[in-house]
Amino acid sequence: MRLHRLKITAFGPFADPQEIDFDALSGAGIFLLHGPTGAGKTSVLDAVCYALYGSVPGPRQAPGTSLRSDHAAAGTPTEVTLELTAGGRRLEITRRPEQDRPKKRGTGTTKDKAQTWLREHTGDGWAALSRSHQEVGEEVEQLLGMSREQFCQVVLLPQGEFARFLRADEAARGRLLGRLFDTRRFAAVEALLGERRRAAEAKVRAGDEQVLHTAQRLAQAAGDSADLRDWPLPRHQPGDPGLAEAVRAWSAVARCAARERLTVTEYALAAVEGRHAAARRAAEDARELDRLQRRHAETTRRAALLAEEAPERERVRALLDRARRGDLVAPALELRGAAWAAHLAAAHAEAAARAALPPALAEAGAEQLDTLEQRLRGDLGALGAARRAEQRSAGIGRERADLEREARAAEEQDQESGEWLERWDTTRAALAGRVDRAQQAATLAEQLAGRLEPARMQLNAARRRDELAAEADRTAGELLSVREESAAARQRWLELKEARLRGIAAELAEALAAGEPCAVCGSAEHPAPARPAPGHVDRAAEDASHEAFERAEEARGAVERRLAALEEARAEAAGAAGDTTTAALLDLTADLSSRHAAAHADAAALHSARERLARAEREHATRSADRLDAERRAAARASRREALEREQASLEEELALVRGDAPTVAARARTLEDRVRMVSATALALRRADTTAARLKEADDQLADAAFKARFDTVEAAADAVLPAYERTALQHRLDAWQAEEAMLADRLREAGAAEAARLPPAAPEAAEARAVRAAAKLRTAGSAFDAARTRCADLDALSRQAEAELRALGPLREAYERVARLAGLTAGTSADNERKMRLEAYVLAARLEQVAAAATVRLLRMSGGRYTLVHSDARASGRGRSGLGLHVLDSWTGSERDTATLSGGETFFASLALALGLADVVTDEAGGMRLDTLFIDEGFGSLDDQALDEVLDVLDSLRERDRSVGIVSHVADLRSRVQAQLEVVKQRGGSVVRHRTAALTD
Repeated sequence: MRLHRLKITAFGPFADPQEIDFDALSGAGIFLLHGPTGAGKTSVLDAVCYALYGSVPGPRQAPGTSLRSDHAAAGTPTEVTLELTAGGRRLEITRRPEQDRPKKRGTGTTKDKAQTWLREHTGDGWAALSRSHQEVGEEVEQLLGMSREQFCQVVLLPQGEFARFLRADEAARGRLLGRLFDTRRFAAVEALLGERRRAAEAKVRAGDEQVLHTAQRLAQAAGDSADLRDWPLPRHQPGDPGLAEAVRAWSAVARCAARERLTVTEYALAAVEGRHAAARRAAEDARELDRLQRRHAETTRRAALLAEEAPERERVRALLDRARRGDLVAPALELRGAAWAAHLAAAHAEAAARAALPPALAEAGAEQLDTLEQRLRGDLGALGAARRAEQRSAGIGRERADLEREARAAEEQDQESGEWLERWDTTRAALAGRVDRAQQAATLAEQLAGRLEPARMQLNAARRRDELAAEADRTAGELLSVREESAAARQRWLELKEARLRGIAAELAEALAAGEPCAVCGSAEHPAPARPAPGHVDRAAEDASHEAFERAEEARGAVERRLAALEEARAEAAGAAGDTTTAALLDLTADLSSRHAAAHADAAALHSARERLARAEREHATRSADRLDAERRAAARASRREALEREQASLEEELALVRGDAPTVAARARTLEDRVRMVSATALALRRADTTAARLKEADDQLADAAFKARFDTVEAAADAVLPAYERTALQHRLDAWQAEEAMLADRLREAGAAEAARLPPAAPEAAEARAVRAAAKLRTAGSAFDAARTRCADLDALSRQAEAELRALGPLREAYERVARLAGLTAGTSADNERKMRLEAYVLAARLEQVAAAATVRLLRMSGGRYTLVHSDARASGRGRSGLGLHVLDSWTGSERDTATLSGGETFFASLALALGLADVVTDEAGGMRLDTLFIDEGFGSLDDQALDEVLDVLDSLRERDRSVGIVSHVADLRSRVQAQLEVVKQRGGSVVRHRTAALTD
């Protein structure tokens, strides 16, 4: 992978578009990326990572952190474009994060979603490939063969993390290596085996618990048997090895005891059943004899009672015979009663109708009344035309009333319009004056608004000038205080340093060892080493004092910078505010605001005044036209009123002849209709009375004939003989019951068994039943004992089979658990078979760490002058610690092997840089051999002396043999003279900018 060009816009500290040409920088093999603190050196690396993966390195991708530059203009979008070659393909990736932009219409902002573009350079130019975040991310990761974490570790080479890696324990190293080499599948194997071990253990434990539960049910089924008191149920827990055999033995004993008990209860039950059968037969014989004796006595008593009721039986038969003959007369009686009721109702209706007639018609017949009805209906038909004329006359009256109302309303409207038109000239002049005054107020408001805004801006600048002046005064006082504190801290540090130098001999004496030469005089004898004097100052006290002095200096510098910024801001505010005081500007702004508000309020009435004037002019034209139209409508109403009066007079003359003495034609018609209904109803009542009288005579004849045929002397006797149906039914039921009782008693008296039983002594069924009850109780007791013994045997057999099936099913589960537990312990490093207590993931990472150490040693030997070698150690850790990820350094000068945490600052940088380069090679091979042509090294060069710096640069320069370019990110000033190709990030007030410099060109 090689970087060619990077373009940054509104990203991090960069406000304006910045373009970095990596091809020009990579020509020398090594280039320097430098600039002051906070200028944006790391932001260049962040932009490369963001372009490739859509996010910046982990520590800088905090939640809520925005990538947009605070210096950028609102309309400039944040964008990063990277051009690179990967996998033999030249690509261009452009990314825009989610960001706010000003709305195209109106005020405020709207949020734009994140966007991504991927293009590839072909023979015909750039061709678009995709705009999908997911597709671009998958394409980049597939081409580079690395995740974002791996890229940040092997391309950006963060030295601080590798220095911590050298000093970290094995667990921390394991976490870092696990992210780089993606050993999650091995950790997943460990977790899977652990889960399977726990699942298998749970199954075995559940199986044991089920077996124990079945054993408890066996004990419940066996009950409190005397045969098992000397053989109690074994007390085992889930997981006990002897659980299966103990349960099998105890269940066998319980089954044998239950079968013996079943045999005993079976013989006892057979004996009791025989005695119970004999008692039941004796009780049944006694009950049968008692029943026959009682039956014979009851039959004799009921026969005597039946003989006593013979006269009543004869009377009931006679009543039923008379009622049957009366049924033959009942239809004629009902017909005569209906005819009599109809005739009586018709007679009453005839009397009521005649009472309503006039006296002249009181004796009139039906034919005379029909003739009168026809004459009245003729008169009623002649009133139809008169009724229509009367309705027309009423309509004319209503129309005349409407014309009168319209005339009065038109007169009132004409009067009101006349008064309004007389006031028109005065009204128009007043409305036009209002429009002129509002127009003048609007002009004044515009003039005052133009003066008000500059006055407000000058007032705000004056207020800021005053605030900054007060803040500058406070900061100046604070500066005096921190300067005094810095001077005191420096004096204290110098005093402690001088005191330590006076007692330095005591410190040198502490390092003396018997037999070893002195570092000062070279003697191996140390007769009188110096001793620390009271109040001796050691190196730690001096360093603490020096750190306090540096903190005081930093505080002083911060206050000075803050004071300079305040002075600059105050000067800028004073230039904008001028020499006018804040109070004067406040009074001027208040006066302009009040005058502008008043003028604006008066100008607000301009639109309404114009509208009122326009409405008044429209109303004037409308009223003038309406007045002319009203005169034409008044003439038409007068002509119509005269025509209606003539028509109504003619109609009233005709109606006066038709109405007679009635007030209206309708009243006359209602009178005739009432007379027609009265005459018609009376004629109908007369005809109905004649018809019902004829029907009554015919019904009397039919009733007399029916009574004679039914052998009754008179009609009244026939009516008395008729009985209701329910009475006849009740009498028939009584007669049928007597006959059935007589037949039943005759049958019973003929039974031979009852007569023979009556001759025997009285039976005693209660005593025989009592003996049978006692025998049944004994039978139930014996049966219950037998059923309980048989159920116990069946339950014990079923539960024994269940327990045996559970034990057989538990065998494979226990074997599977032991196998999985052995594998889980081995991969987790807790098994005794794992001698070094190495987890599976740690074992894989140890192999990777051994490769990294070998690759790093090649460069560490050169940078350390052949002194140091990185060695991987898989020695077993002490105590409960895990082993496999140890890392030591072999010192060829002493031949000893020591921990990497003992390296000095410069040596740590050697080791961490070598480790980073070696790790980059191993991870690259792990990712499929992807070539990395561009690397970045971030800081750490400040801990090197000149010679060490030369050696490190030689090692980095050797990377050019593989056509690589290395970017060094550093503050070290000496590197600017040693590295010709440079990329400088310059911090400015409006945002940082980048400048290129090579051996031939300075940009």
